[in-house]
Amino acid sequence: MNTYKLDDDNIEAIALTCAKQLQTPGAVLVVPTETVYGLVCRWDDAAGIEKIYQLKERDRGKPLAMFADGKAMLEANGVILNRDAALLTEKFCPGPVTIITPDTQGHKTGFRIPDHPFILTLLKYIKFPLASTSANLSGTPNALNVQEAVRDLNGTPDIVVDAGAIPPDRQASTVIDVSGNELRIIRQGPVSESEIRQVLK
Repeated sequence: MNTYKLDDDNIEAIALTCAKQLQTPGAVLVVPTETVYGLVCRWDDAAGIEKIYQLKERDRGKPLAMFADGKAMLEANGVILNRDAALLTEKFCPGPVTIITPDTQGHKTGFRIPDHPFILTLLKYIKFPLASTSANLSGTPNALNVQEAVRDLNGTPDIVVDAGAIPPDRQASTVIDVSGNELRIIRQGPVSESEIRQVLK
């Protein structure tokens, strides 16, 4: 496991290092976001996805979310931006919202466009989405620093990107399901239900 300390001057260099690592099947990274620390791998990497489930001891029935850098990447990877998803993306992305919407496989995909310079730089270099989830054992508190992120994991990630401590009042993203006829708030977070309904009215 290699750990890199992130600062304003080395974002590009560390993003390039992570981009190269992600070319290896099964590669999993611990990365900062504007909400909590997360685990990521290539969206299309079955070995990496399996490793994330093992690291977190996560129920395989709970899907991972997609990290993308914008609408073009989402649509190129099967995400269908229906009216509500398009409106929410326009208003709140990049930002701390995860939007669940239909996909071209007849299922649902939850996606997020993170508002963090490192993640956006990494996505720019790799040009494909990431599978993501919070960096903690399932059922335990979210990780707000890298020590918490790796302490309880069932195994070792390939790279840890340390951006320092995330403020203790940060919350995981608001999760919004707009895949059906009714808006559903799956998880309360930084963006309130009233703000969401105001956009969709």
